[in-house]
Amino acid sequence: MTEREAQKKPRVAILISGTGSNMLAIIEACKSSALDAEIALVVSDNPNAPGLAKARDAGIETVSAVYERGVPREKNERLIAETIKNKKIDWIVLAGFMKILSADFVKQFPGRIVNIHPSMLPAFPGAHAIRDALEAQADCAGVTIHIVDEFVDHGPILAQEEVPIQPGDTEESLAERVHAVEHRLYPKTLQQLFHEDI
Repeated sequence: MTEREAQKKPRVAILISGTGSNMLAIIEACKSSALDAEIALVVSDNPNAPGLAKARDAGIETVSAVYERGVPREKNERLIAETIKNKKIDWIVLAGFMKILSADFVKQFPGRIVNIHPSMLPAFPGAHAIRDALEAQADCAGVTIHIVDEFVDHGPILAQEEVPIQPGDTEESLAERVHAVEHRLYPKTLQQLFHEDI
């Protein structure tokens, strides 16, 4: 690949808080050319997130941005925002990032932050969507990929796919099937977003 070709690839920062399974699916999609993008940065609010080591193993620069208690979100987000700007990132991809981004942060990157959520939004927003779907005895869980706006689990929807709830499902068994859909749908949707103007 020439330097000029590399420059055409959108530069992506992935934000994680845990294992980074969706991050790995995105990295693998880039390696296989299913996703034409450069993962230039992985950021976590958790310095012990297993996903950080996995990103480093893949040769990707990582940043740990620990949130201090009692400090306004905007101040805690400053390192993330400054790093993203300095690295000339085109897109911010949330992949299990468990902090709510402030309106101030979102306004700095309008229309350039993408999130994945384990429900058919607007159903079951929040941190426990799979558990909430089971407790509500819903027919299905699901996956939603959307552009982030200043509201929680809100913004223009890019893709959705239902995941039927089966008799006897536990939170773990349902989450496993939801994650399988996420790992397939997220890279595909990002490719369409970056290159096909969905």
